[in-house]
Formats: sequence, C-alpha cells, structure tokens
Amino acid sequence: MNRADSIRQFVLSNYIQPARVRGDTEVTVRAGDVHKAMNLKDAMPAVASALGANKFQEFAKVKLIKREGPQNGANLLLAYKL
Repeated sequence: MNRADSIRQFVLSNYIQPARVRGDTEVTVRAGDVHKAMNLKDAMPAVASALGANKFQEFAKVKLIKREGPQNGANLLLAYKL
C-alpha cells in the first residue's frame, strides 16, 4: 500500500466510518491531525493531496463540500458529506 492509500484508509477508518456509526451527515478532517496521528514526517502535501482527490471521495463514498485553509498546510480543513 502506498502512502496516499494508507492516508485514505486511515481517514476512512478513523473519521468517516465512526461518523457514519454516530449518524452524522458531515465530517470535517484537519490535515494536521491526520499527519500527527499517523506519525508522518514532512508529508503534509501528501495528506492534502490524498484527501482532496476525487479518488478519496470515490473510495470513501463521500462528497467534498468545503475546503478551506492553506492548500498544503496543517490547518487545511476538508468537510465531507457522508
């Protein structure tokens, strides 16, 4: 599994699926939180790219509804409709 796939799987397992179990209709992911939780080093652009791509939306069956903050920064927020 490459780095992008690992990031996508981590977010699906730790953000998307728990939100669905709770009955949430939306979830917001902060890139810096993912980077830190996965113990990544100098990989913020990879996190932003993996989570902002159409491939993640198809993989997780979500729709990106809002993207705000620095494009490749820790404070990038991505909101998804579940």
